[in-house]
Amino acid sequence: MSAQVADGPSRLFTARDLFGLRAASDPQMRPDGGMIAYVRITYDIMTDAGRRSIWLVDPQTGAQQPLVADEGSSMTPRWSPDGTRLAYVAAAAGGPPQLHVKWMATGRSARVATLEQAPNDIAWSPDGKTLAFTMLVQDDGASLGAPIKRPEGAKWAEPLKVIDRITYRADGAGYLKPGYRKLFVVSADGGSPRQVTFGRFDDQGPISFTADGRSVLFATNRAEDWERDPQESEIYQVAIADGTLTRLTNRVGPDFAPTLSPDGSKIAYVGYDDERRRGYENQRLYVMDRDGRNRRVLTGSLDRSVGLPQWAPDGRSIYVDYTDKGITKVARVGLDGRLETVATGLGGGSIDRPYSGGEFSVGRGGVVAYTESTPERPADIAVTRGGRVQRLTRLNDDLFAGKTLARVEHLPTVSSYDKKPIDAWIALPPNFDPSKKYPLILEIHGGPFSAYGPSFSTDVQLYAKSGYVVVYSNPRGSTSYGEAFANEIDRNYPSHDYDDLISVVDAAIAKGYVDPQRLYVTGGSGGGALTAWIVGKTDRFKAAATQKPVINWTSQVLTVDGYTFMARYWFGKMPWEDPQGYWARSPLSLVGNVKTPTLVVVGEEDYRTPPSESEQYFQALQLRGVPTALVRVPGASHGGLTARPSQSAAKAEAILAWFERYK
Repeated sequence: MSAQVADGPSRLFTARDLFGLRAASDPQMRPDGGMIAYVRITYDIMTDAGRRSIWLVDPQTGAQQPLVADEGSSMTPRWSPDGTRLAYVAAAAGGPPQLHVKWMATGRSARVATLEQAPNDIAWSPDGKTLAFTMLVQDDGASLGAPIKRPEGAKWAEPLKVIDRITYRADGAGYLKPGYRKLFVVSADGGSPRQVTFGRFDDQGPISFTADGRSVLFATNRAEDWERDPQESEIYQVAIADGTLTRLTNRVGPDFAPTLSPDGSKIAYVGYDDERRRGYENQRLYVMDRDGRNRRVLTGSLDRSVGLPQWAPDGRSIYVDYTDKGITKVARVGLDGRLETVATGLGGGSIDRPYSGGEFSVGRGGVVAYTESTPERPADIAVTRGGRVQRLTRLNDDLFAGKTLARVEHLPTVSSYDKKPIDAWIALPPNFDPSKKYPLILEIHGGPFSAYGPSFSTDVQLYAKSGYVVVYSNPRGSTSYGEAFANEIDRNYPSHDYDDLISVVDAAIAKGYVDPQRLYVTGGSGGGALTAWIVGKTDRFKAAATQKPVINWTSQVLTVDGYTFMARYWFGKMPWEDPQGYWARSPLSLVGNVKTPTLVVVGEEDYRTPPSESEQYFQALQLRGVPTALVRVPGASHGGLTARPSQSAAKAEAILAWFERYK
């Protein structure tokens, strides 16, 4: 059947518009504050994939120009200390991404080395002569038995794959190449990269040079049994000349992201004391002397997690981002621990669902560049200086011109369980009429230790343009409300987060424009688990769509990519030590109660909540005769379920079609 010819442009946000979206990420302020390099993300309708290019924007005028916009993707722009050059990573078809440097005065670029694997965690030396980075060093992996010699010209099956590493696969990467991540240095003018750390350990970025350029700071866990302790790391210094290692921190818990003060006397870093008895800990900002002495926490009175630190150019304070009640902000933290919020409304990182997030960079004079988002648009670049905010880019103005988007409002709620305040947001369909009654979709975030906020979401917009009111919230267990609120679900998930979510639905119904007979529920990952939990507890919802869910905690903790973490921190016991405890928290234990027609959605290459979880639930529903269908997304990982625009649109449309079946 041929496509219908439209009579005019659509006035609503449609599935096809996903290909036209643009988003800004990774802003990098030139050290003098005079220019910002950032990564612009676009989507190619012919390849059904995202593409990244590097752009410059003037923080005074907003004037833009493409800097690296080739056929491949370019990313990770990092200014040299004097601002005359920009290092970046370029990926082209047929090989691993490579490290390049652009000379800004001439506009010429050069590849500084030919690398066997993708470089990460790029850092410049203070004199601008050297680049450091991390990179996987492959080894042969494990083997068992001597291989049979293959006759010349014979076509045999692939050889056996023997795995003995504890960490052997990861969501988004699949089965990992054998080897270890190591630190390298290379001349910024080009040369042969030289490995400076060794051993059967992974060395972790971000990294930072010392003031004399002779050493690099990084994080690693060098304990004998390090792979069984996923939360542990310490900060080390490695001498570039001879590889001598010096350990600078020593405690139970992660210490990482070291960055040196401008005068070279102090190191800022993040971490926490790991009590190994609960699911969530706030990540805190610390500072110590250059030799590791006089360590002290600077954000101990801030009951929020902070992100990666950046020193102010004058060395008197440190900038960090943090999320407060679903809204991401940037704060300047003095060396005495005094905190001042300097930017708010950050966004970016995820556009399919309204997760909080964002990135920032600091320049001379306290100018902060950051990714700014609203419920009506993905991330743009904004700057703030002296309390004045200026939005520099308008990447989606053309796409959204003439379109009416869902309006998102804050919906304060009180939990029916214990009267705790619960933040929620409600999205109203385009051309909303408060005198009418609308069907409602409850959309639930994953994590479970994460947060939604007033951010752009393609799923929310597509649901709303189809005539649904959409409500989403941060039930107990969400981050950005303090450690105690997050740990309400410690060793107790799902539990009273169910009551919080139902209270949010009731608050939406109380607005007067929601049809209580047409309620629907969906969510992904932890939100998928809660969706399955909800339909096992109540028949209020006409239909449900559980996306990439956890269904059976015993099978989940033994098949998840992060299996060394989940059982220890979320349960405290192994499945064979407490089988009833695992079963009591599994949505599968409630499947005998389910009457709600339930769609099940999962990526075929999901290693976080593997397809076997979804298939257990689908088959259990089939055995019970509950209306169901299984949607498998080819090639999609857990984090990449909506990475390709066609699949993101098709997933949302499949959920809407399922809900429309059950009016």
